[in-house]
Amino acid sequence: MNIKKALTIAGSDSGGGAGIQADLKTFQELGVFGMSAITAITAQNTLGVQAVYPMGPVAVTSQMESIGEDIGVDALKTGMLFNAEIIRAVSEKIKHYNWIKVVVDPVMIAKGGASLLQTEAISALKQYLLPLSMVVTPNIPEAEVLTGMSIKTMDDKQEAAKSLFDFGVKNVVIKGGHDEETDDAVDILYDGNEFYYFTSKRILTKNTHGTGCTFSAAITAELAKGSTIYDAVTTAKSFIQAAIEDELAIGAGHGPTNHWAFNCKRSGL
Repeated sequence: MNIKKALTIAGSDSGGGAGIQADLKTFQELGVFGMSAITAITAQNTLGVQAVYPMGPVAVTSQMESIGEDIGVDALKTGMLFNAEIIRAVSEKIKHYNWIKVVVDPVMIAKGGASLLQTEAISALKQYLLPLSMVVTPNIPEAEVLTGMSIKTMDDKQEAAKSLFDFGVKNVVIKGGHDEETDDAVDILYDGNEFYYFTSKRILTKNTHGTGCTFSAAITAELAKGSTIYDAVTTAKSFIQAAIEDELAIGAGHGPTNHWAFNCKRSGL
């Protein structure tokens, strides 16, 4: 049996809605074997992030080495990397193992507003990690920070995608969830030549904790299985739409998405 394997390099969310917990749930639902390298431990719930305890760079790369020397990786994603030292260390290990299918979710701010990426780490992300990426998946606020642009219109999204592509990224996905001027959530994919658009109905809900992690994890899982980037984004869009639509209503704040909704819908349950 040819088991496909996906690695998440990200923070741990004690509330289970985002971070490695969301990634591993998504990997499982999409039929790939999930592994993790934890970059930080967070104390958080649906109300916010109460504390962040970052790992040292050696602790992170040791986890990557354990996986690289034995199990192997078909695709990986990065999430919360927290600081420049971790970003540089992770980038070096990705190059060392020649891991090609790299999805970068540039996690910067939690739903409750807590900063999850130190300011000086942004330049490290652009310098070291983005050139190694097969795809980067920022939301609009993250794309604004990375590009220094104000993004209000579709033309702005396209210009931002071109700017991010110039950092060496092979594909750029800018998510439309934060664009509340429309009734639809429109994500765009730019491959350096063409723009592709993925549209879904906007769901009015506060239960969107972990949507970015889940979306990028779904892309990673599909790439691990050999999908094209277009097909991977297509599946990820359907996966996250189902996860948002079928609410769990857990907690008093920004609740998590429903990671098993996609397969339930496919099964007619």
